[in-house]
Amino acid sequence: MQATFVSCALALCLASADDPTPFFDARQHQSEYAGPGRDNPPPTDLSEIAVGYFGPADPGDPRAGDMWRAAELAVEEANGNGGFQGTPFRLVAAWSRDPWDAAVKQLTELVFRHHVWAIVGGADSASSHLAEQVVAKARVPLICPVSSDKTVNLANVPWTFSVVPGDQRLAPLLAEAVAQHPRPLTVVRLLTEDHDSRLFSSELDRALLRRDLAVKYEFVVPTRNDGTVVAQALDTGPDMVLVIAGPADSARVVTQLRSHGFAGPILGGPALGRRQFLLAAADAADGILFPLLYQPQDNPSDFVERFRQRFGYDPDYSAAHTFDAVRLTLTAIRKAGLNRARIRDAIAGLGPYTGVTGNIVWDGLGSNTRSAQLGTIREGRVQSVVALRDLPLSQLRSVPP
Repeated sequence: MQATFVSCALALCLASADDPTPFFDARQHQSEYAGPGRDNPPPTDLSEIAVGYFGPADPGDPRAGDMWRAAELAVEEANGNGGFQGTPFRLVAAWSRDPWDAAVKQLTELVFRHHVWAIVGGADSASSHLAEQVVAKARVPLICPVSSDKTVNLANVPWTFSVVPGDQRLAPLLAEAVAQHPRPLTVVRLLTEDHDSRLFSSELDRALLRRDLAVKYEFVVPTRNDGTVVAQALDTGPDMVLVIAGPADSARVVTQLRSHGFAGPILGGPALGRRQFLLAAADAADGILFPLLYQPQDNPSDFVERFRQRFGYDPDYSAAHTFDAVRLTLTAIRKAGLNRARIRDAIAGLGPYTGVTGNIVWDGLGSNTRSAQLGTIREGRVQSVVALRDLPLSQLRSVPP
């Protein structure tokens, strides 16, 4: 029996080597929910409509505070327009410093104790995976505002939706930018080992390979980064540096690169478009390239003006996509009524949906298919790059040290 199993597995591997076509491509199929629940009667004695929020409910949180602020603005807007048939919406938050421990219990309580009708979260791709595991069994709609990890949707859970385009749509933008540089080219990558950075790097490697390019040296940046690793990376003589990390770590690495004298092109992941990165990197961020997910100047809306007036600065892509995720959720509840299965159906049926970030168009697995573009930073402001030929990489430099 064991020998037969091994032989079959080997045959499948050999067949796969000859034919790269996937045995089953989940993206070519529509993820549907065919189970019970659509006939459940709605409750009639509610004083509020609870909507789950999986993330820090703290405006002062350095990484996710703006997301919470945007979520509250979306609820305020909906309640100002009558809530749900006169009953107000309310965000009920769940979070922990260790999402994989205490947050699991809190997230479960959102579903079974607070009886939320849908969940918006998590605060990153890793926590979105955790939320996905809960809703898969609890059968509650989940909209992920900032997860770009394609495997969140490839799990084929029909209750899960992602409003940010996946890494597989963002990484090729950077690969194309790298391909514009004259060859031979020495590319060095500075990487942190968090979930989001590792997944984006994997997608970037695939996109580079399709252009006959590859990263020559990779250095893992530790949590307590004192600049030693950056100095080692520069000793390799890079023509270009890729910085794949979260907003705070990216700012620290970019600042160290410039202070060590590197004046060449620096490219990074979408985290370089976060407000946290802009504030921490300051002048060192000038001229970097990254996938641009949102720019208020290109997407004027009442949300931008209200956010600016309330908090004194423009929202970044995390805030804007959270606003869209909450608003879309509340729209689906109004359309479907108080029935989780029907709310899921309504979310799936709302695409294309026009949000403050642009159009949200679901693929069969609930991932947003919207295209993105490259962005750069000039004088502390995010700008879009219309075409690489209009902004050659030789110009993408910070102020010389």
